[in-house]
Amino acid sequence: MTSTVDTPAVPAGSGASAQAKIAASLYNAAADLIDRNLPARAQKIAFVDDAGTYTYGELAQRVGRCSNALRAQGIEIEHRVVVCVLDGIDFPVAFLGAIKAGIVPIPTNTLLTPTDYAYILADSRARAAIVSAELLPQFREAAELAQWQGRIIVSDPNGRLSANATPTFAQLLKRAEPDAPTAPTRRDDICFWLYSSGSTGAPKGTVHVQTSLTQTAELFAQHVLGFTDNDVVYSAAKLFFAYGLGNALTFPLAVGATSVLFAGRPTPDNVNAVLRDRKPTIFCGVPTLFSNMLAHDGLPARADLALRLCTSAGEALPEEIGRTWTARTGVEIIDGIGSTEMLHIFVSNRPGAVRYGTTGRAVPGYQVRLVDADRKPVEAGEIGELEVRGPSAAAFYWNNREKTRATFLGEWLRTGDKFRMTADGDLVHCGRADDMLKVGGIWVSPVEVEGTLQKHEAVLEAAVIGVTDDNGMVKPKAFIVLKPGVAEHPELASELKLFVKSQLAPYKYPRWIEFVKELPKTSTGKTKRHLLRERENELRARQPVQA
Repeated sequence: MTSTVDTPAVPAGSGASAQAKIAASLYNAAADLIDRNLPARAQKIAFVDDAGTYTYGELAQRVGRCSNALRAQGIEIEHRVVVCVLDGIDFPVAFLGAIKAGIVPIPTNTLLTPTDYAYILADSRARAAIVSAELLPQFREAAELAQWQGRIIVSDPNGRLSANATPTFAQLLKRAEPDAPTAPTRRDDICFWLYSSGSTGAPKGTVHVQTSLTQTAELFAQHVLGFTDNDVVYSAAKLFFAYGLGNALTFPLAVGATSVLFAGRPTPDNVNAVLRDRKPTIFCGVPTLFSNMLAHDGLPARADLALRLCTSAGEALPEEIGRTWTARTGVEIIDGIGSTEMLHIFVSNRPGAVRYGTTGRAVPGYQVRLVDADRKPVEAGEIGELEVRGPSAAAFYWNNREKTRATFLGEWLRTGDKFRMTADGDLVHCGRADDMLKVGGIWVSPVEVEGTLQKHEAVLEAAVIGVTDDNGMVKPKAFIVLKPGVAEHPELASELKLFVKSQLAPYKYPRWIEFVKELPKTSTGKTKRHLLRERENELRARQPVQA
C-alpha cells in the first residue's frame, strides 16, 4: 500500500524551497499510524474482533480501500463523516480511512437516541454516516428529524441486511482499490471530532488536529504505561469516546501492539470471558466496572490472567476498589483523569508507585495548576479548579464560540474538575465544580464521601449530592447501591452514617441515605449526579425533606 502524499501545486517561480517547506509541513495521522508498522509488522495481528483477526498488512489494505471508497462517494477533503459503529474492525478502518483521505470522521456514541443523532447530524453537517446495522432504524429516524440529506453507509459484518439493501460498507470496500494516496493534510489541520456527553447541555463538537492522536500515545501510553509491541490491549471503554479511542486504537497502533475489540456490552460476565480467553496484558476499564467485577463471582483466578496492568478513568477510582482489585488479581489499576477536550489522560498514577485514593501527577508533556474563582493559584491542601495545558488540546468547540471562549483560555484549558494537592504532590479528585457541597460554610467533596461509603462491606456504589434541609442549610445525601445479597434496612442506614463519621470529619457524613437499585450513568460510566439533584428537587416540591 502506497503512502504517497498528494503535494499541493506550487505556483510557477516560487522555487524549490517553497515546495520543500510545504512537503515538510505535511502530516497525516492515519498514514503515520499505519506506515510505522510496515513492512516489519505486516504479518502481525493488529486487531482481534468477534469475527476474526486482522494483520497490520490487511488493516493497511482495508484503510486504503476505505479512503478510495469515500472519495468515490463524492466525499472530499475536510467534509465530515459520522462514524457510529460498534467495536469491531469496521471502526478503525472507517476512522483511519477517512483521515487518510483528509475527511474528518466523527466517532459517535452508539447508545444515543434518534433525537441525539439528529442534533449531531444537523450540527456537524456531515456528508455521510457510517452506521452499524443494529443502529440503522435510529439513524433513519434521526435523518428525518434533522431533514438530513446525507448518505448512510451501513456496517453489516453479520449480514443482517437483505441482498436488495443499499450497498454496505463491506461491499464498498470490496469494489475499491487498496492503494490510496494520502491527503496533503498538515499538522494543524482538523483531523477528527468527538462530541462531548452533553450531560450539562447540548453535546459540543470538540475539534482535534492531526497531531493529537500520536501525542497522547507517546506521552501517556509509552512514557507512563510503557506500551510495547508485545502487549495485547482490551478496553471495555468503547472506541467512540476519547478514553477508548486511545486505549484500543491509537496506543496499540503507535507501538505495533494487538488490540482486542468486543462489540457487546461490557458486563462482568462478558469482560471476564475476554480476560480469560483473549489473554490481554493491559485492561482498560472504569471504576463502576471494576466494582461490579469484584462483586461478581466470575473473576478469573490469577493463574488464568495475563494482565500486567489495568487503567481506569471516567471518574475517580475509589481507594477501596483499587486496593481490593490488586489484592484479588495481583495487578495495579493506574487511575488517571482526562477529557474529551484534551483527548486522553493528562494526570495519572504511575505503575509501581500507585497511591490509591489519588489521581497522581501530571503526565510528561502536560502542565496542571489549581486555581480559585479568580484564577489565582490556591495553597497546597486547598481545593481549586484544575487547569491543564498540553499538546493534545482541542482547537475549539464547533459552532459554539461562547463555550470555546469560556473553556480554552489561551494555552490553558478549564477542566471543570475540583482537586486538592497532597503534601507529596499528588492530586486528589474532589468532584466536578458544580457537584461540590458547602456544608456549614466548608467545602465538602462528594467524591470523598462516596469513596468512604464504598469502603463499607455492604456498599457496591454510592453517589452523594447536596440537599437543603428545613432550615435552608445544605447537607449531604447519599444514594446507595448495595452489594448482591445484602438487604436494606433502617439499621444499615444508621450504621453507614456512623461509619462515615468514624472515617471523616463529622460534618461530612450524609444526613440522609436512600437505597436504590442502580445509579443513573452516562455511557462512559460517570454518575449523573445532576439527575439525582433534579429528582430530589421534584420530590421536595411535593414534600419537604425531613432530616
